[in-house]
Amino acid sequence: MTPNILYLHGLASSPSSKKAGYFREQFAGKANVVVPDLNVPDFEHLTLTAILVKVAETVRDCPPGSVYLIGSSLGGLSALHFADRYRERETGRVDKLVLMAPALDFAENRAQQYGSDWLEKWRAAGSVPVYHYAYQEELPLHFGLAEDILRYDSYSVRVDIPILSFHGKHDQSVDYRQSVRFAEKYPNATLHLLDSDHELLDQTDFMRDEIVRFLGL
Repeated sequence: MTPNILYLHGLASSPSSKKAGYFREQFAGKANVVVPDLNVPDFEHLTLTAILVKVAETVRDCPPGSVYLIGSSLGGLSALHFADRYRERETGRVDKLVLMAPALDFAENRAQQYGSDWLEKWRAAGSVPVYHYAYQEELPLHFGLAEDILRYDSYSVRVDIPILSFHGKHDQSVDYRQSVRFAEKYPNATLHLLDSDHELLDQTDFMRDEIVRFLGL
């Protein structure tokens, strides 16, 4: 039976991202590859909860067979929390997770980039401008994303399925030590620390080979 792979893109990205296109092409013929648009309900009003609902709808529409989630950055965070929150529902069909530079600690990432008072500034402004690579323009991102996402704790999830993680040691968007901390806590997680940055674009062939072995494709 042909397995299903859902590729979950990151923040300010889309199904047309470079990594999404690469893995869609590499796994064609080996799996049913689906790349949902996670800018839901739209980018300005994005929430992690809305993303999880979108992932659930996509999993529900998959044909019979194993379901594997591959998530990049915010997509990695989404994959992890989907496996946690939906494990006992009808969409709890996920057998394995692949996380690429997962943005496990949203608050830490924002503080590193914008300072310790980032939350107060965002709340006061109501929204912040973010460059969206798919739309090629700066768009507002509302404070509701922060309110919503801070209710999710990546280090207290109950996920016992196999997890394969990749993180660049020169990642300036998400500290690789977040993935180290996670892997130390969860024995079902295998972590590869790579000589790369957040995008990991120079490591796609290595990640492909590891993923093929991990998923048995």
